[in-house]
Amino acid sequence: MILAHIMGLPVELHEIGEASLLSAHMLQHVALGDIAPALLVVALRGPLTFFFLPADVLRTLARVRLLRRALSWLLRPKVSFGVWALTLGLWHVPAAYDYALTHPLAHELEHVSFMTGGLLVWAQLVDPARRQALTRSGRLAYAGCLFAAGSALAYVLVFASSPLFPSYNPAPEPLLGLSPRGDQQLAGLVMLVEQAAALALCTAFLLRGVARPSRQRASHATRLSGASAR
Repeated sequence: MILAHIMGLPVELHEIGEASLLSAHMLQHVALGDIAPALLVVALRGPLTFFFLPADVLRTLARVRLLRRALSWLLRPKVSFGVWALTLGLWHVPAAYDYALTHPLAHELEHVSFMTGGLLVWAQLVDPARRQALTRSGRLAYAGCLFAAGSALAYVLVFASSPLFPSYNPAPEPLLGLSPRGDQQLAGLVMLVEQAAALALCTAFLLRGVARPSRQRASHATRLSGASAR
């Protein structure tokens, strides 16, 4: 609930997601765990990364060796992927999901962990601090791995033969005429479509970056051949 307010998400979406629709709750989760981290990392790329926090705060944090080591470890591509995948998978185990729904502290922890995992993997894709932990082709492969892992969970929700989450079966307050299984299928589609759109956009920008140097080299070669012909 706190994070929903911070991110400007409608309170109604939070309430409907908790009381009635798994699909509304999933929409909230992809906003917190994917859309918001992606926009934040893109907004802070380049020099802005180092001006996001006041200089005094940055100097204080930089002197904490344990924090530097922890961040360095978390920002390894494989570790970032592992944190994101474990967070996504474990919180969608039905028992954990339902527990979070009925325990506010666990619910906030769930949302914080979704956002943390999202920030870690989008930091690998966007590389806001120009760390170059992954090459451009490596980032394309990374995006493919993220989509594969997210799709696996989405397919479970879409193709499960029965509702998986007791809290939504039967729905406490059915909306839109959706059955619990239909609502669960819609939740899986929300996850699948959002992730496909976000990663497709990221892939397009990465491929655009690959094409630009090729066009520049071709243009340079054309100018050189024209000059030699004269």
